[in-house]
Amino acid sequence: MSNQLGRREFLKVAGAAGVTGIAVAGTKFARAQDPSATPHSEMNMQSSTMDADAMDAHHQEGVQIYLDRIGQDPAFWGTRLEPEMDGDVKVFNITCQDITWEVMPGQAYTAMAYNGIIPGPEIRVTEGDKVRVNVTNEMVQSTAVHFHGVLLPNSMDGVPFITQPPIKPGETFVYEFTARNTGSHMYHSHHNAAEQVTSGLLGAFIIEPRDKSREPEVAGDYTFVLNDSTLGFTINGRGFPYTQPIIAKLGDRIRVRYMNEGLMIHPMHLHGLPQLVITKDGWPLPVPYLCDTLNIAPGERYDVIVDCTEPGAWAFHCHILTHAESRNGMFGMVTALVIQE
Repeated sequence: MSNQLGRREFLKVAGAAGVTGIAVAGTKFARAQDPSATPHSEMNMQSSTMDADAMDAHHQEGVQIYLDRIGQDPAFWGTRLEPEMDGDVKVFNITCQDITWEVMPGQAYTAMAYNGIIPGPEIRVTEGDKVRVNVTNEMVQSTAVHFHGVLLPNSMDGVPFITQPPIKPGETFVYEFTARNTGSHMYHSHHNAAEQVTSGLLGAFIIEPRDKSREPEVAGDYTFVLNDSTLGFTINGRGFPYTQPIIAKLGDRIRVRYMNEGLMIHPMHLHGLPQLVITKDGWPLPVPYLCDTLNIAPGERYDVIVDCTEPGAWAFHCHILTHAESRNGMFGMVTALVIQE
């Protein structure tokens, strides 16, 4: 494999189902891309002793790792939790666990997770479904689950000492409701949330409409769970170069669901193509609009449609640049949309 990949070579690599190459990054690169690096030192180019060749080599190394890992993380775009059926009720079982999570090889953090993964498994139901979520706490801390944006009975809102007692270690709490409002929602902790959510207690909760006649027809549906702080700057629990690209064909239409579970705003910028914003916080917009950079505040969700009209590898990243790139190269909230001819 060439050390310098052009557009055609990138598309060829991206299209390969079984890419072989570097499986694990060197620890030098992992340290260089540490999201905890002080932003001011990253931006102060005058203080850098790195010459142009060394800087370029760092940047190229990260991109090459990203290319070599295309297809190596099939769970990156979500692991759906299949329900068990109890009569006409869809039952989902969630376990809260203390774990160690690698944002990238050599960069592991003490974390919290639903069913051992970050983000937690995607829960996807249909409007009108009867839903039961059994939440078992195996962590050291107490917790609770809030279904963010979902219309449900007050007793199921998941806020300790307001609507329920906390779920103590070793206990199970049962949430039960009917899925009413369609759209892209989230589920996450609402107990010591600044620590627990940024440590990984978060996931996508999607309610599909029963009548899909007004839903856009798409070739792919991708969820970006954005997070920051405790685990660094991540998309779906990983930081570049250990994120994965979206692979599409020329002429495809894709849907992207943004969910900001972090403590900071993240303006998500797609190079080369506009994004048609169709919903905010699960609610359809009366007048969709086009943009190339969409600012997503903590707690917000947006759905966008992208028409894949221009072939190539298009960068896709947070445009607060200290969340995405430094003199050591791209890191954190960076991926790509690869459109194949």
